[in-house]
Amino acid sequence: MFKKANGHPQVEEMVAFLGKGTDFKGTLNFEGTIRIDGRLEGEIYTKDTLIIGESAEVMGEINVGTLISSGRITGNVKAARAAHFIAPGRLDGNVDTPKLKVEEGFSFNGKCEMNEAKAAAILGTAKEGLSEAGRPA
Repeated sequence: MFKKANGHPQVEEMVAFLGKGTDFKGTLNFEGTIRIDGRLEGEIYTKDTLIIGESAEVMGEINVGTLISSGRITGNVKAARAAHFIAPGRLDGNVDTPKLKVEEGFSFNGKCEMNEAKAAAILGTAKEGLSEAGRPA
């Protein structure tokens, strides 16, 4: 069931893909792994994995289990399990995750909080269908 993606053997096979040239506005809720290579403006909620490709631009709040990004993010990120940022990507916003990996060449402008107990609570609310803010997950 698992498929190696970008050197990440823990990433499940993708269930959806927003390709380059895609422009999405709104709230994205999903289960499984999704990859974004287009433009997304809004909010993203999942207990699973989000991959943001090099050509992607995401503007909004991200609440996920695991984030792997080499694209551009403007907004805050909450990753309950881990966040991995890959060059030549960029993040203008804050990160809340228990495990953080930032590769050389990735631009990070914001603050980082690494709190495992808080991350577990975020993941728990995502599993129940709500974010911490009470929005649908």
